[in-house]
Amino acid sequence: MSNAIATDRAANRLGSLFMIAAMAGFAVEDAFLKAAARDLPISQVMVLFGAGGAMAFALWLRSQSLPLAPREVLSRPMQVRVFFEIFGRLFFTLSLALTPLSSTTVILQATPLVVVGFAALVLGERVGWRRWLAIAIGLAGVVIVVRPGGDSFSLLSLLAVGGMLGFAGRDLASRAAPASLSTAVLGLYGFLAIVVAGALYGLLWEQVPFHTPPPEALLMVVGAVVCGVGAYSALMRAMRTGEVSAVTPFRYSRLLFGVALGVLVFGEQMDAMMLLGCGLIVLSGLFIMVRKRRVSAQAND
Repeated sequence: MSNAIATDRAANRLGSLFMIAAMAGFAVEDAFLKAAARDLPISQVMVLFGAGGAMAFALWLRSQSLPLAPREVLSRPMQVRVFFEIFGRLFFTLSLALTPLSSTTVILQATPLVVVGFAALVLGERVGWRRWLAIAIGLAGVVIVVRPGGDSFSLLSLLAVGGMLGFAGRDLASRAAPASLSTAVLGLYGFLAIVVAGALYGLLWEQVPFHTPPPEALLMVVGAVVCGVGAYSALMRAMRTGEVSAVTPFRYSRLLFGVALGVLVFGEQMDAMMLLGCGLIVLSGLFIMVRKRRVSAQAND
């Protein structure tokens, strides 16, 4: 018994390290994209980034002799997932380019709260009053970060909220996606959705011609692709190593990395209201995780 417990603890530690590495990778990816958008049209950044990531996952699938377009990708849940992926990626990338990295990262952490709420409303999952209260508190944290009506409020702050809602819809649709679809296939079509989002934004709104990327900007995009694919791989490894309930809370380490990069690299500042909103979001998310684990344990007794 003691050997089994030691093995579980070791697996949880390893899974937690993979999760932290994944969140660090995603944070660095965000910083690279923000830096690239200084010298390139946002739509071009999205198209290049999406194409690079899609190519990486396509090569990954072919190396394992797996099909790039199994029939399941045309299923209704996948169509919904792609729609929300396009929506979320568009607004999230715009938020990265046009608003502080730190605030964008903070608002993104509310995604799990919205997923739980949507799961209750759309999929009929049972959510008690305690978790609904936690969701409300977490969303209050988002409002504090956005600060509508305040002197520092900008409509651009809502871009991150749009990205967060899009990612929540994507994650919810992923629950209903066919189980036969591998994570690599989901990654492939997720990055292709970024290409579509960038193309649509460029054609319908930005309308700035693409041009040859300066070496520094191209290097930033390549760095974003490498970090994004590496982080995605580490995330999948984390979720398959150790207990999900032990590994998942370390998703919030992305907040630390994102805020640190925003402050140290882009010269952003964190004030008391930002810290308060951040705390409410993180504490609400952690409470929901703990409460869900307790409810599941009681149901299995």
